[in-house]
Amino acid sequence: MVQTEKKAVVTLGEIMVRLKSPGNERLFQSPALEATFGGGEANVAISLAHLGIEARFVTALPKNAIGDAAIAFLRSMNIDTSKVARQGRRVGTYYLEAGAGPRPSSVTYDREHSSISEAKPEDFDWDAVFAGARWFHVTGITPALSASCAALSVAAAGAAKERGLTVSCDLNYRKNLWKYGKKAPEVMVQLMPHVDVVVANEEDVQNSLGMQLDQKIGGVELSAKKYEALARQVLDAHSNVELVAITLRESYSADHNDLSAMCSSRKEGKARLSRKYQLTDIVDRVGGGDAFAAGLIYALYKKMDMQDALEFAVAASALKHTIPGDCNRVSVDEVTRLLAGDSSGRVQR
Repeated sequence: MVQTEKKAVVTLGEIMVRLKSPGNERLFQSPALEATFGGGEANVAISLAHLGIEARFVTALPKNAIGDAAIAFLRSMNIDTSKVARQGRRVGTYYLEAGAGPRPSSVTYDREHSSISEAKPEDFDWDAVFAGARWFHVTGITPALSASCAALSVAAAGAAKERGLTVSCDLNYRKNLWKYGKKAPEVMVQLMPHVDVVVANEEDVQNSLGMQLDQKIGGVELSAKKYEALARQVLDAHSNVELVAITLRESYSADHNDLSAMCSSRKEGKARLSRKYQLTDIVDRVGGGDAFAAGLIYALYKKMDMQDALEFAVAASALKHTIPGDCNRVSVDEVTRLLAGDSSGRVQR
């Protein structure tokens, strides 16, 4: 029997309606909100599709006009939606107020009783979900939604590992979501045994996994050595994890961040640090971490060496900050040009 090549990347999570105030207005300052779709795991799938990788998104959506619109949006982004469960009552929503200067952006969630938050492991056929797939990506957002979503995330990661897929997890700690009686480390410790690649920002490892350093980390001036020690803690605590990648964001204002990243792999036994991008006049920083995760998955999928993979991921994330909306919409060629030093912004003719 001829076996088809396993090449798809599968992501699992929630796609939401994103309602944003125009420009840098306060919410409801004017009687208008910009309605689009977004969500961490969907953003990763969309970024990968733009980078030329076959991407499949798994979620639950109601059988109504909003669920239909979410499906249509995903399909317009070349995402395989064939394994989406059409069930439940509503699509989750989040409200975004974009900050400026010293005023930070703010997010308000309205996700309770969404279709995915009430989904259970038995709602999905894992053989079908992972057919033809080689990579599975999940985040710490989905397990934070509900007890059933925590069980769903663990079951999905376990099913992926049983079928020989590489599993990545962006820890993505969201303090405003952990409301159902469990703390993040209690749940994430169940997910971690199935994970090969960990992605995080400067606070996720501490808040999601309960790991601490003697020194405070975070803030404007970041020390790569502190993050190297934190990554080493993850590798030491979880023998199955092969790579830890941490984005390092130095935030001077809502419009000006410096962005770099470090990674530490079990195989190499050493840490690597990327170049740093000075991001001024940021258009939209939401989804920047998802763009990094997608860039890293793409680079590892393509078997780039570790330094090149890290640089590709950071460059992809830097470009996301120039694009309105949740998801990154850049090609491999555009990332490659930035890596080659083409950051002048001159019109391409």
